[in-house]
Amino acid sequence: MKYTLAFDVYGTLIDTSGVFDALEKRVGMQAKAFMEMWRNKQLEYSFRRGLMNHYIDFSVCTAQALDYCCLAFKINLSKEQKSSLMEVYKVLPAFPDAKATLAELNGTGHRLFAYSIGSRNAVSELLVKADILHFFEGIVSMEELKTFKPNPKGYAHFNKVTHTEISKSWLISGNSFDVIGALSYGMKAAWVKRSPDQIFDPWGIEPTKIISSIAELKNALD
Repeated sequence: MKYTLAFDVYGTLIDTSGVFDALEKRVGMQAKAFMEMWRNKQLEYSFRRGLMNHYIDFSVCTAQALDYCCLAFKINLSKEQKSSLMEVYKVLPAFPDAKATLAELNGTGHRLFAYSIGSRNAVSELLVKADILHFFEGIVSMEELKTFKPNPKGYAHFNKVTHTEISKSWLISGNSFDVIGALSYGMKAAWVKRSPDQIFDPWGIEPTKIISSIAELKNALD
């Protein structure tokens, strides 16, 4: 069977830890802890805004999460330094398995879409920089609904925009909240568990497939 594949972007195709080197230059040995808090706060702020029905561009969540981390770590970054770190988020690298896998999947008859909470412009720019945009039939952004994942309206919006059926749609994501959101809506979902230390939220909801790399996706779909 041929499926429509919704690829999450941040943390699945694009490596958000690509900001580490830039952070290390600014905060030294605290870079890893700072990076992890930044990512967690970035997502937390999107969740909270989604619940409040107070949408704002995802880049603002990222900037405000950076401000929070500076306060938490008592690090006084200048406006220019923060701006520089925000610019890094626009050119984050793709994971090493992304390009070859997307190229292979393009020849299988499956339809490929990037599906993100980031704005269409931001995601497009990111995927162009990573040289993987051309593998996708299109980009579906939560910006179009003015909300964030894992709102079920977002997954329904994906099916509506792509003219696809729930039963023939897969979400591919390294984020367990996203996988659980898609499964709860009715999609199939593959969780990309890139590290053995990653934990899937113990909600009694299991991924359709667990893969350690998107390079395993083709076999998972067969």
